[in-house]
Formats: sequence, C-alpha cells, structure tokens
Amino acid sequence: MKSIKPHFPIFILLILFVSSLAWAKSDLDIIHKRVITELMKPDVDDSQVEILISTIKEDGTWPGIDYSDVSRTGFRHYDHAGNLVLLARAYQKKNSKFYKNKQAIKTVELALKNWVDNDYICDNWWHNQIGVPNHMVTLMLIIGDKLPDELVEKAQPIIGRANIDAPGARPGGDRIKIAGIQAKNMLFIGDNQKFDEVIRVIENEIKYVEWIGAKYGYSYRNIASGFSNRLAGGRGIQYDNSFHHRHDGVNNTLSYGLGYADAFVEWAVYTTGTKYSFSDEKLEHLVDYYLDGICKTAVYGKFPDMGAKNRSISRQGTLHSYSANTVERLLLTTDYRKDEIQEIADIRNKGKKPTLSHATFYWHSEHFSFQRPDWFTSVRMYSTRTYNMEEPYNSEGLLNHHRGDGTNHISLTGDEYYDIAPVFDYQKIPGATIMQKPNLPSEKEIQKLGLTDFVGAVTDGKYGTAAFDFKSPHDPLIARKAWFFFDNEYVCLGAGISSRKNLPVVTTLNQCLLRDDVTLSASNNKSVLDNGENEYDNIDWVYHDGIGYVFPDPSIINIKNNEATGSWWTINKQTDSPKDEVRLDVFKLWIDHGNRPSEESYEFIVVPATSIDKLEKSHSKNNITILSNSPEIQAVWNSALQICQTVFYKAGEVEVTDGIKIISDSPGIVMLKTEGQQATEISVSDPNRELRKIHLFISTRIEKSGKNFSAIWNEKEKMSEISIDLPQGNYAGESVTVNLR
Repeated sequence: MKSIKPHFPIFILLILFVSSLAWAKSDLDIIHKRVITELMKPDVDDSQVEILISTIKEDGTWPGIDYSDVSRTGFRHYDHAGNLVLLARAYQKKNSKFYKNKQAIKTVELALKNWVDNDYICDNWWHNQIGVPNHMVTLMLIIGDKLPDELVEKAQPIIGRANIDAPGARPGGDRIKIAGIQAKNMLFIGDNQKFDEVIRVIENEIKYVEWIGAKYGYSYRNIASGFSNRLAGGRGIQYDNSFHHRHDGVNNTLSYGLGYADAFVEWAVYTTGTKYSFSDEKLEHLVDYYLDGICKTAVYGKFPDMGAKNRSISRQGTLHSYSANTVERLLLTTDYRKDEIQEIADIRNKGKKPTLSHATFYWHSEHFSFQRPDWFTSVRMYSTRTYNMEEPYNSEGLLNHHRGDGTNHISLTGDEYYDIAPVFDYQKIPGATIMQKPNLPSEKEIQKLGLTDFVGAVTDGKYGTAAFDFKSPHDPLIARKAWFFFDNEYVCLGAGISSRKNLPVVTTLNQCLLRDDVTLSASNNKSVLDNGENEYDNIDWVYHDGIGYVFPDPSIINIKNNEATGSWWTINKQTDSPKDEVRLDVFKLWIDHGNRPSEESYEFIVVPATSIDKLEKSHSKNNITILSNSPEIQAVWNSALQICQTVFYKAGEVEVTDGIKIISDSPGIVMLKTEGQQATEISVSDPNRELRKIHLFISTRIEKSGKNFSAIWNEKEKMSEISIDLPQGNYAGESVTVNLR
C-alpha cells in the first residue's frame, strides 16, 4: 500500500485527463455531426448537376466564367467554388440521382485541382477571406474524406485565409463570419485546441461597442483621421441596438448586422448542450439585439425596410421577406423572451399579424422606426455624428446620394417597394426634400458627413417624434423637418425650406409600386385619376393602396401613376447585373416648392391602413391640430390621444390648449401626455447631445420628484418648473420618460 500511495493522485489525474479527452471528443463529434447536417440541408437540383458534369472542360473550368477577370465587379470564380459544393451535396444526398456517382466525384476533383493549381485571388478581399474559404470548407466537411489527400492539403492554405488574425477579421460582422469558417475547418482537420479558442472568439463578439465618436472626437471634427483610422473601433452592436459595420456611423443593421446575428445563432445551436455552449448572458444579449435591433428595424420583423437598406437595394430580390430559420434556431438555445421570438417566427412562417406596437429611435444611427399591427414606417436621418449613406462599394448603389435625407417609407404589406430600385427616381425619395438637378453627381460624391447637430427623436416606446435640422451636403438647400407619430396617423411638417440655386425643390410624400387606382379629393369632389403625370390644385386628400395623404389646407400636389423604366445596370455595375430594360408601374406623389424657394413649408398627414370612406369622414384630420410649423418650433396636438409633441429648435414656448402651455429654455424635443388639464407624463430628448439637464415650464400644477427629475410649482408664475436629467456618454440622445401622476 505504501508503495502505491504516492502514485494514487497521478492515477486519478490520468483518469480525469482521459475522461476529459473523451468528453471533448464526444462534444466535438456532436458539433461535427450538427454542422454536417446543416450543410446538407439545401436541396440539390439534379438538372443543374448534370449540366456541370457534362460541360466541365478538361482543364477543370466551366464555360461562361471569365477566369481572367478577378476584379471587384467580376470574379465569377465564386460560381466555380459554389459549383463544387453543389456537386458534393449531390454525391452525398441519397435522394439525388448522383448519389455516390463516380462522374460527380471526378468532376469535383477536376474542378478543385484547377482551383488549387491556380489559387484565384480577387481584388475584393471578401472573396479571398470569407466567400471562397466558406465554400471550400463546406466542400471538405461534406466530401473531403473522399478526395485525394493531395487536393485536400492544397486546399488548406486557401481555407486558412479565413482566420481570426486575418486583416479582414475586424471586430463586428466580418470577424464572427471568419471565425465561424475557421471553426469549421478545425472540426475538419481535428484541431481541438484551436477550435476551443475560436469558439470563445465567436462568443465574445456579442457585446456592445462604444460609438466611434466617443474616442475620435465628437462628430469626427477633432481628429481628421477618425473615419479612416482602422484602429478606431466602433464596429458592431451599438448601445442603442443598431449595428455599425464600419467607422462611418451608417446603420448596417439589416445588412452586415443581420449576417452577424445569423453567424452567432448558427454556432449557438451547434454548441448547445455541450461544454462549448455559450453563456446565458451572451445569448440574452443576442436576443435583445435581434428583437430590439433587427426586428424593430424591419417591417413587422419580417420584411427589410427599404429606408434602412444601403447599397444592397441595387441587388435583385434584396427586399424579399426574411425566413424564420434564424428565429427558429434561436428558440433551440434559450427561453429568454421566448414568446416574442415565437411571435416573429409565426409572423414569418404563418403570416400572423403582429401584436407589437413600438416607437424606436436608434440614437447612434439617427434612425427611427414606428410600428402598429397594421402598418410600419421609418425615418432615416444623419448628423455631424454620422455619414449619410454607405459608400458605393463594388460599384453598387450608384444613385444613393439622397437616400438618407429624411427618408420616410411606409408599408402595410411589406412589399410596396419590392425591386423598384431600377426604375426609382432617386431625386424623389419618400419623405425627402431634394433640389432637382439635371443629373446626380458622381458616385464618388455619395457619402457625406452630416452638417447639423440637431438630429434626433423622442419616444416613450409607443409614440414618438423625429426631427431633422436638414442641411444638404450636396446642394445649397436647408429645411427643418419633423414627423409626429400616433396610433392611426402621423404628421409631416417642413419649414424654412430655402435654396440658393435657381432649380426646383420638391418634397416627396411617397414613391412606390402602383398597386391600385389613385383617388383624390379636390374641393371635396372625389375622382379616380387616369394614368399619367399631372399637377393638381386644391387637394384635400389622396388615396392609394390603403394609404391616405391628407392636407390640412387645400394644396397643390403632383402625381405620377404610370409606367417607369430603368435597369439594374444603371445602379449596379457588377458583371452579373442585368442590363435589360425594366418596366414597372409606379405611384409617385410630391409637393413642388418652386425654383429657388425661400422660407417655404409643407404640412400633411399620412393615414395608413385606411379607406376612402374614412378619409371622407376626416377622422384623422379632425383629431390633429398643427400648433406651430416654423423654423423655430414644430408642434402637433392629437386631441383623441391628448398628446402634444413639440420640437424646439431653440428655446421657446407653445400653447397646447387653452389651459396648458409648454416653455423650454433650450433646444430639445418634448412629448407631453395629458388628461384634461392635468399633465400625466413627459418624455424628452436632446438631439444636440450636449445638455446634462433639460428645463421646462408647464402651466399646470405638478409637484413631484424622482431619481432623475424634479417638478416644483411656482405659485407666482402659475407654472411648474421641471428639471430632467438627460442620459450621458453612450446613451446621449436617448429619451427619458417621467411619470407626473
């Protein structure tokens, strides 16, 4: 016994070590099988496989691919790599007629040999570090054990370009995708230690990142290199749950931010129930981002909002509805906010009507979204803190100059703008006020830094106001624009519209696919319009496709309701972009402010999910009172809801009702809820992001205090003095709501 005693702990450690190896191997086997199962899910088109087998050349190339073109707009080699995956799936799928087919495997070998011998490199880094490695590792996982060792070995350096130390593995959307490819490759080659390291990288990518301006100077003004400095940070999930892919402050939630979430969910599912499972904290963070970022930016959480998209609108089909795949997989990993996730799945799968109503402002991206069960709308803006639009990378989105200028899209079904991009009039963007030029500037002039600080919104989560002190970075044009959102309608105001150039300026109410007759009321006389393009006078309201556009005062408007032509090639110079002429029927409604306008304005009410009968009864018009529409104050009172929303571009006052007046001693946005003559709730925000407190005076008695506010009644002035603390740091620009009951 004595001789054994000293060795006993070593024996136990050995058992534990062997057991841990077995556990790791077992978990890795589970994950490996899950990955393979997922990779094999896509259906195989046997007719396409047959074509690939019959048309491959002796040198391992396919006709129709220009192998000499490795440019950013070309590189159809990506199709070659995709063909390898298709053939591999066919070889391994029992329901394919090419299952275990010798010709199929020989075709894979021939085509793969061509690739590894030539090692095609694209001018666009993405193909080299993400696109091609992803196809290659998928090929290896599906069929690598059936391929010659020499080809497998030669493919490894190509796959290896996707690694967490690669130049493209920047924090945010690209890093998590690259890490996912590397993790799959570690499963294939059996490197358990590196797999563990990469999985932790993926898990830790789910985090808030500090807005770039916090370090590199407020609105990039203090350090000239702030935008271009690759070390600046700022990539990833913002503190408002929007997503920035680059350092420009452009909202990428429905592009890179979507792929970012998909990649994380993919690995959350692969690792669930194993020792590699992600922590509850990270999964809950992901759910918050998915529901409050992605889903609230999208129409009903199902359709991409055209107003939130960037250059990708120039790709066919980019506005198709989202599948339920990611949310269904999310349900496999966590019970956190399960009912909300399930509702999104049901909306996407079953067409369920959403129950959620929300008003959401993403203060780091200057983006506002608003939803009711029957309609969705958004406002896209920019400021000195953000750029207006994504650059036209890879020659995509070549006419996007004005798509951030107070853009206001409106949806009932989610497909009102589907594939409208090739025939779109890019100087008549819904919601935007734009100077009409003979031609748009060069695509090199698309991305511009905003020129004004006062851009933001106030919201209590259900109602809200967005405001844009607009100064065009493209043209000598200014305007003060605001949107006021309620349950059944929203109000659009513009004031101080002025231009120094002798060209027309217009504000567009909408431009969408023509889906129905256009009906209008002029001097209370209703008529259905013939197709064409005309100006109309004394208009009370316009109705098209379930949406009413109501004018508080009879107005002159312009309508186009006929065919528009264009091409995808005009807006997207990728080699596979169609050059054929596209013809679509389009509805376009706008207000012409004339040439070189000075201090012009507009006022209209958008009434979604309505009918001609309701418009004739003027329900929304009767509920809305425009209290002010000037360059200093824009304010609206909704008598049905007893809500007053006010934009103070400077200190001032507004008379809400006979018994209630609001005074602000600084710029800001204020939303006041009342019951009779009593103020019940107030929400405030600072679009300038400069104040620590906002000070208001309200002519109704309030005596109350809380951790972030105080209200004192001044008997002499017959006013309540209210002081409200405002969020600071990464939360500057967020709204604060105070209960005054």
